[in-house]
Amino acid sequence: MIKIIAGGKKNSDWWAEACAEYEKRLRKPYDISWHFMDEDKLARYLEKWPFSGSDFVICCDERGKNISSREYSDLISKAFMDGKEVVILIGGAYGFSDEVREKANFVWSFSKLVFPHALARVMVMEQTYRAEEIAKGSKYHHE
Repeated sequence: MIKIIAGGKKNSDWWAEACAEYEKRLRKPYDISWHFMDEDKLARYLEKWPFSGSDFVICCDERGKNISSREYSDLISKAFMDGKEVVILIGGAYGFSDEVREKANFVWSFSKLVFPHALARVMVMEQTYRAEEIAKGSKYHHE
């Protein structure tokens, strides 16, 4: 299971429709559980760092490491093989504190560009679907 904790407003439904398209294709252990919080609540929640050693926490942040789709697939596949639940944090407009980034197992940057959190949700979903397809050896991903 992949738990996605997303901050920020829900604003419109365009991103939800795009995410749903990828989500319906995913199979265990790549299935998704969404949890939404406004940015202030998410920051307070993360101050207490509710994650355990059985979680592999990925923090999406432009100050993180830029990796390929294959590297992302390998990263979460390894977490699953190690018996971990993958938790992906998507921040709101102000991102995450240094403390949150330091506690995460991996800080993932999509690019040096900054994206709105709604678009980041869609990007996480597409890359997660792609990761599953890479792990299966399908032809969805071309190298």
